[in-house]
Amino acid sequence: MNGAMSEAALEALVARFGTRIETGEAVRAQHGAGDSWHAAAAPDAVLFVDSTAEVSQALAICHEHGVPVVAFGHGSSLEGQVQAVRGGLCLDLSRMDKVLRVSQGDMDCSVECGVTRQALNEDLRATGLFLPIDLGAHATVGGMASTRASGTMTVRHGTMRDLVMGLTVVLPDGEVVQTGGRARKSSAGYDLTGLFIGAEGTLGIITELTLKLAGIPETAKAGMYAFASVDEATACVVEALQCGLCLNRIELLDGLQMAAINAWNGTAHAETATLMVDLAGGEVQVETDLEMFGALAEGHGATAHPCETPEAYSAMWALRHSALYAARGLRPGCKSLSTDVCVPVTELPTIIAAIGAEIEAAGIVAPMHGHVGDGNFHLVMLFDPEEPEEQETVRALNHRLVSMALEHGGTATGEHGVGLGKKVFMEAQHGPALGLMKRIKQAVDPKGILNPGKIFDL
Repeated sequence: MNGAMSEAALEALVARFGTRIETGEAVRAQHGAGDSWHAAAAPDAVLFVDSTAEVSQALAICHEHGVPVVAFGHGSSLEGQVQAVRGGLCLDLSRMDKVLRVSQGDMDCSVECGVTRQALNEDLRATGLFLPIDLGAHATVGGMASTRASGTMTVRHGTMRDLVMGLTVVLPDGEVVQTGGRARKSSAGYDLTGLFIGAEGTLGIITELTLKLAGIPETAKAGMYAFASVDEATACVVEALQCGLCLNRIELLDGLQMAAINAWNGTAHAETATLMVDLAGGEVQVETDLEMFGALAEGHGATAHPCETPEAYSAMWALRHSALYAARGLRPGCKSLSTDVCVPVTELPTIIAAIGAEIEAAGIVAPMHGHVGDGNFHLVMLFDPEEPEEQETVRALNHRLVSMALEHGGTATGEHGVGLGKKVFMEAQHGPALGLMKRIKQAVDPKGILNPGKIFDL
């Protein structure tokens, strides 16, 4: 242990929670690293909680003793959000996995924070509703709200910011507050729900969420479109967005990423710039819009490969969800820095070409995939963790990419969050507004116990 938790604090937690407080090296190590390239940092102890009341009691004890607290859901974060850089207590929320309420008529539900999106959608299947967030990771809804996650369906349904209607949050001293509600709109005071979404557990710990749901569409059809270049693919997307087509997902993969997918999955798709497109809605609308998209793609020289069966549809999206793992498979044993900038869609070709030239010159392997419909893309920069110079090259390339994104009206992170990895860019992105964020943090968490060291330093 690194000593951030006093014996008195540990004794108080054990007195309340007994054997659910674990201090073994293995469980601490498991909770000290997400799915990221950042160095692991284990907490001093891990507590498995079952309810909002238990989170409140644990935080009250930690607040009294000045113990840092890091919330942990499924451990899928990519920017070091769960690393306990100052030790302390890790609150494992994965057992809080109940679906509390579903209103089919109002198309909303209330859930505990540890429910995964996959489990929630399976539970909702009989209602004809679903949560329209499609991440590549197996994540909890609490973690998704905390990082303002999105995924492949953002072009149609928005991010977690757009789907969370209300929250139950435990503040640093153990006070429990409810924000928002079930009304579809409200002008009543500050938007406290929005304040906690994307705060990465630095202001409070989300324990329950009220979520907007969407109806499972009557039909969905998809296809792959191979282009000669990223420029042509992006130009096609811009036209499709301007036409108001019923686009549900529209993903861009470069030739190297397609090669990685082929090698990983044993497929033989064209290894060139590719769009994976999904249209959803009424059957007549989908048929009409798919035909129109095909015409747009043909106008940009694309070769179309429509999914003719439900099995082909599922197989195509399975390929897309394998992209990160396929990319890592290009250099077994290496680590990856997954970039996360988001820019206006029309800026994509310029930025992708510019950073691509620098990556090639540096000799780094970095396949690209992304959510071209909203301008968010990921370069999976692979590096040998035993080669410090290679890791430093990858860091420098990431810094260059973020600088380009900010110069073109973009953001350092579209959906992965800030954590440890993007802190260095926050002043350049926010300017004086970063000072306001710090004042909010100090006002809500004056002892600085909630996920310290993340987003910014005080």
